[in-house]
Amino acid sequence: MKSLKRTRVTDLLKGDYSHFVGNDVNVKGWVRTRRGKKNIAFIALNDGSTIHNIQIVVDVVSFNNDELLKKITTGACISVNGMLVESPGKGQLYEIHASDIKLYGEADPEKYPLQKKVHSMEFLREIAHLRPRTNTFGAIFRIRHALSFAIHKYFNDKGFYYIHTPIITGSDCEGAGDMFRVTTLDLDNLPRKEDGSVDFSMDFFGKETNLTVSGQLEAELGAMALSNVYTFGPTFRAENSNTPRHLSEFWMVEPEVAFYDIDDNMDLAEDFLKYLIRYLIDKCIDDLEFLQSRYDSKVVETLSFVLENDFKRLTYTEAIKILENSGQKFEFPVKWGVDLQSEHERYLVEKHFHKPLILTDYPKQIKAFYMKLNDDGRTVRALDVLFPRIGEIIGGSQREEDYNKLSQRIKEMKIDPDDVWWYLETRKFGTAPHSGFGLGFERFMLFATGMSNIRDVIPFPRTPMNAEF
Repeated sequence: MKSLKRTRVTDLLKGDYSHFVGNDVNVKGWVRTRRGKKNIAFIALNDGSTIHNIQIVVDVVSFNNDELLKKITTGACISVNGMLVESPGKGQLYEIHASDIKLYGEADPEKYPLQKKVHSMEFLREIAHLRPRTNTFGAIFRIRHALSFAIHKYFNDKGFYYIHTPIITGSDCEGAGDMFRVTTLDLDNLPRKEDGSVDFSMDFFGKETNLTVSGQLEAELGAMALSNVYTFGPTFRAENSNTPRHLSEFWMVEPEVAFYDIDDNMDLAEDFLKYLIRYLIDKCIDDLEFLQSRYDSKVVETLSFVLENDFKRLTYTEAIKILENSGQKFEFPVKWGVDLQSEHERYLVEKHFHKPLILTDYPKQIKAFYMKLNDDGRTVRALDVLFPRIGEIIGGSQREEDYNKLSQRIKEMKIDPDDVWWYLETRKFGTAPHSGFGLGFERFMLFATGMSNIRDVIPFPRTPMNAEF
């Protein structure tokens, strides 16, 4: 086979590669379909660089290798040399007239599970090692890459510093208790204290440790030195939930900014979300339109809806009054002091205001210990950003910078001060007002792609009783 430098399919299909027409090119990828008559074969080839396939045209007679062609079936991996020509067919600019084909790997058509037919999402989760080869998951994972890059680009261009917070931690940021324990102790021979409890002083770190639920607390430490920081990494919740909105392992984006109050925080959250959506529409429109055609006919419209509207801002108390006077029959009753459910959030966004919403000033008893207490003594400077279809997309707050108030809240929440002594010390030495928020990356992916199950926007979902692949 003649040695030619490989060109990605996405590049060949771009109009600015027209100078390649009439020249030999090389493409490599996986066969999506093969069809044709006795004397001619058409191979749809995809290398993962785009939702679109490139058509390979094979003159069976002149190719003169029936044994090789028989092995080129759906799922096979091949390398193709041939001339790039303008395609007479509809829906494609160019095609390749093959002169040479090399077979890298066969795919037995009797056993290959991704034949040309509709597969359920449940089935594809069972073959997560192969599902990236489908159009759906190719699109999702290209979008996931684009959003990841956009996140880093946004914060870098805004002067933020990317800080790597620990995955293994001795503290519980949210006080929820649903954490995965990290240990090297022999589970069949656990060291015990006199009272029968496990002696974690004999463990690897000399204390009880877990996988983190958030990088926020450590990011705050960075903000107290570098002013503008963010973390973007994996987080873990040992919540025994099998809903379409929960994962045991997921990714969080968490900026923390010194000298920001809650208004600055809201401005940052709105600007950040709009930047991500604008970037996605600019860079991934083909993938978005494919997902729109298959799963959600309003994906691009919903993204544009967020982009084109200023976010409405109001307090939790005002929102409760609107819900109480709405005349709607909600599954979960509404009254001041309860945490809002998705049905409440979506009503406010989709039916009442018809625009994205930022709610602030929540009751302190339903929010975390680190949020700044308002002067009323009842509410904290929390904020939640609410989107159509998904509900809460961002949660954040102005952080409590007063040492005495923070200490009191820790006692009220029954958190051991020894577990967060270092966090408290930042309020002793040069404390400063500061704010931040957290964006659940997979939650945003659900919104951006129109998918209905969070297991389908991460390559290898981790859920109760499932840690395959």
